[in-house]
Amino acid sequence: MKASAVESSEISKGAPPRKGLIRGLSIMDFILRIVAAIATLGSALGMGTTRQTLPFSTQFVKFRAVFSDLPTFVFFVTSNSIVCGYLVLSLVLSFFHIVRSAAVKSRVLQVFLDTVMYGLLTTGASAATAIVYEAHYGNSNTNWFPFCRQYNRFCKQISGSLIGSFIAVVLFIILILMSAISISKH
Repeated sequence: MKASAVESSEISKGAPPRKGLIRGLSIMDFILRIVAAIATLGSALGMGTTRQTLPFSTQFVKFRAVFSDLPTFVFFVTSNSIVCGYLVLSLVLSFFHIVRSAAVKSRVLQVFLDTVMYGLLTTGASAATAIVYEAHYGNSNTNWFPFCRQYNRFCKQISGSLIGSFIAVVLFIILILMSAISISKH
């Protein structure tokens, strides 16, 4: 009889920390979503406002670089904007998980949508990274010359916007893992 009393007290002591853990993960999820939304918004705005005109332009010919000249950068801005919008909208669901820690089906839906957005963000960032690499270093085999020697400000701004996007990619990995842990504790 004493053994069953000890076991029941251990079970009851073990239950509240699990609920506290899930609530803590939900609060951290909410905070990380805000940080990721800021990072993707900054990346989209940073890339979307990138333009530079060289000073030796003539009346008829202007040498300028704009992000919209390259479809990959347009995709980057679009993907970051979509993911930022999703993160802002998912704050409602994340707040719901703080209030109701026992919700499982909505967590599964959120993990699925997070994974889709993670894939979209990763593709946009990776494609833009390939173009930025070519802009910095060129490719002598295909006679693509690096144009960052002429367009320094343009290249610094597009490189900076990649940093914010990859920060959001890492945050998405953390968010997905935290959601998986939270689901497994139910």
